[in-house]
Amino acid sequence: MPQPDTVWFTTMLTVTELSKNYGDFVAVDRISFSAGEGGIYGLLGPNGAGKSTTINCIAGLLKPTSGHASVAGHDVVAEGKAARGKLGVVPQELALYEDLPAVENLRYWGKAYGLGGKALDDRVAEVLETIGLGDRAKDLPKTFSGGMKRRLNFGCGIVHKPPVILLDEPTVGVDPQSRARIFDLVEAERDAGACVLYTTHYMEEAERLCDSLAIIDHGKLIAQGTVAELRAKLGARDVLQLTGHFPLEPTKQAISALVERVNTDLEFLSQEEDSVTLSLSQASQHLPAIFEAVANTGGRVTETSLRSPNLETLFLLLTGKELRE
Repeated sequence: MPQPDTVWFTTMLTVTELSKNYGDFVAVDRISFSAGEGGIYGLLGPNGAGKSTTINCIAGLLKPTSGHASVAGHDVVAEGKAARGKLGVVPQELALYEDLPAVENLRYWGKAYGLGGKALDDRVAEVLETIGLGDRAKDLPKTFSGGMKRRLNFGCGIVHKPPVILLDEPTVGVDPQSRARIFDLVEAERDAGACVLYTTHYMEEAERLCDSLAIIDHGKLIAQGTVAELRAKLGARDVLQLTGHFPLEPTKQAISALVERVNTDLEFLSQEEDSVTLSLSQASQHLPAIFEAVANTGGRVTETSLRSPNLETLFLLLTGKELRE
């Protein structure tokens, strides 16, 4: 698959034909991408798409079945220790010691990456202020809100100032205010020159944060590029979702016949007896003709949803399903 047009200043993370199998199940299927310093590269896809497995292979927690990944030029399998030394990992599952004060959680992870003495003390104090927990340094994480735990989890991943940061769904389960704070933390790391790999199943996160991204589904990388490049794949096509009753073959024949009659680029994305999803340009102009075609088959439309081109409609176009399904 072609690489995106983004030009990184220095490539820090490279994934080449990476696969991970569990018996006959293929969790990650020959995906390739690269990311560089001072940028955020996103992996966007639904739960179970293979995003966390990819992160775990890069982090050295899983051994790839085939393919390679390298961090700052170090192969994650052949040079695992060197690669891990350049990584900061913020896992989806909280990696906190609930009965240790926040400051001691940070000190633990700082020591694990070789910090000590005054350098450790100074860095821990700096991170506590950065994540907004300076006044809760001696409190136990088990007394924290979900958003505070997420911020501490983030702090533990960056305490050693890693040049490459892996963020696996870092906003899962947090309130909007905490989510916005985590966005600020991610952007601050990018602005400081870090290479950030960010996994999410939220379109709005990908559109706000990511310089470039890959859309992944069922372990396969199905599109990648900048947000602008991915939007351009849609052209001017909208996504029209109809809910109601639709006789399968008659409905498909009737709507397909509209392509020549009204000169549109209509395309079926999915069809069930109770729903139809179409992609076409200037969909609002063609609604009367589509409704008429449905009615002529004995079907009926009870609800209509029309979406303008964005990453969510691109996902629908590529997969025929909602991102959150």
